Amino acid sequence: MIRFEQVSVTYDDAPRPALQGVDLTVPEGELCLLVGPSGVGKSTLLGAVPGLVPHFTGGTLRGRVTVAGRDTRTHKPRELADVVGWVGQDPLAHFVTDTVEDELAYGMESLGVPPDTMRRRVEETLDLLGLAPLRDRPIATLSGGQRQRVAIGSVLTTHPRVLVLDEPTSALDPAAAEEVLAVLQRLVHDLGTTVLMAEHRLERVVQYADQLILLPSPGAAPVIGDPAGVMAVSPVRPPVVDLGRLAGWSPLPLSIRDARRKAAPLRERLAPHTPDGAADLRAGEPVAEVARLAVRHGRVEALRGVDLVVRPGETVALMGRNGAGKSTLLSTLVGMHTPASGSVRLGAAGPGGGPGVVPHRTRPADLLRHVGLVPQEPRDLLYADTVAAECEAADRDAGAAPGSCRELVGRLLPGVADSAHPRDLSEGQRLALALAVVLTARPPLLLLDEPTRGLDYAAKARLVEILRGLAAEGHATVLATHDVELAAELAHRVVILADGEVVADGPTARVVVSSPAFAPQVSKVLAPQPWLTVRQVRRALGEAERAV
Repeated sequence: MIRFEQVSVTYDDAPRPALQGVDLTVPEGELCLLVGPSGVGKSTLLGAVPGLVPHFTGGTLRGRVTVAGRDTRTHKPRELADVVGWVGQDPLAHFVTDTVEDELAYGMESLGVPPDTMRRRVEETLDLLGLAPLRDRPIATLSGGQRQRVAIGSVLTTHPRVLVLDEPTSALDPAAAEEVLAVLQRLVHDLGTTVLMAEHRLERVVQYADQLILLPSPGAAPVIGDPAGVMAVSPVRPPVVDLGRLAGWSPLPLSIRDARRKAAPLRERLAPHTPDGAADLRAGEPVAEVARLAVRHGRVEALRGVDLVVRPGETVALMGRNGAGKSTLLSTLVGMHTPASGSVRLGAAGPGGGPGVVPHRTRPADLLRHVGLVPQEPRDLLYADTVAAECEAADRDAGAAPGSCRELVGRLLPGVADSAHPRDLSEGQRLALALAVVLTARPPLLLLDEPTRGLDYAAKARLVEILRGLAAEGHATVLATHDVELAAELAHRVVILADGEVVADGPTARVVVSSPAFAPQVSKVLAPQPWLTVRQVRRALGEAERAV
């Protein structure tokens, strides 16, 4: 169905090809998962299937890409639209209309689908993706995860033979991600749809793949094979595979069920041990206090009765389904919303920094000394023409030593050139740059909205180490995330929001283990023992070996 024949892609002014010598076939009616570290060319490979590369992106494509027998060199994207459905990393780039229902219908209108068929498909897609309550909502009012589902739905209504998805679950809560993946499986198994997708959160998708394509490094030839075989050599892998490698299981498990069948001996080895606990938090005045907070967006009550206290050195994970109010709470902490009732107060700006402030009554320049926010869309923070210019501006704004921001970029994502334009970076690379820009100011309170979206496991591990270092120095972090593995690895506390209210607030181990939706993979495999991460298991086994 999809065929790459010795394909290389080189963008204008790029020092090396984004793809080189790619030769592969994706059979009809299979779900094929594309994996690899950030910046190796996954989005370029995906974009070549609907013809976006090079017709829209520019650059030079050598070799041949065919889809259902159509050569993308001679067929532009509009001439492939009846065969290929495309959903990129940025849902906003897809939208043409203003409301959910109109967006679902737009693609069919472009293809001349009869009105009665259009109506039926819209209703089916609303039900499939849980969008029926949102059908009349303006797209501008939706959360990031809700927009992601609308973008996927707008492609599904056209019934493409090939579906190409770039990070389709990155902005979705665990339950919504499972719903989307169940729909994709149904399309593959029941309708014979060919699905090619890239995803960094492999813990969600690897068990559903028929075939894996690994791009190990920029310009390297892809490694193609069955999922377990490719995972055995992959530099990126989910926790269940990491645990299998640590325990020496063969074949490597890809699902919780397969891992649990092998886990009894490992549980016996771990029985005498207990997981290492979180570090003791510093005493001191809170860096943020939220009391009985209510926030309204027009007629919608986004938050109601929210209480939250964040102390120095504490890392708090905000979790909950899409639209629960996580992003609203973060943006209220930086003064972007005026509370309808209740109060928000940020603590003193460091030792001797004076009294706290009320965010929505404080000038942005003064607020920077108290709090920094990295939003879901990192490009909202990026204005310069090069990475070097962004870093220089961040150093000036923060009053930091020259090179401070660039050093952070290098730690988060090595290999990004100073001359690169931020818009030419991958989603994960843009996020790393935006994180570095905000971290340069070293605010007492750091707010991160979906900070691992677009990051591979190595980049996420580097982010965790940086945030742990900041916590050790007394900086507090509040992160809104659907990444349960990140919360298990990093957070002291988990706060779960539902429909604008706090429904759980407590130590990470207690909150996530008691929730099937938010429990990490290691916890599910080793239950009822209280392990959360592979790091904890590795440390316990290492201590056991040293004791022998």
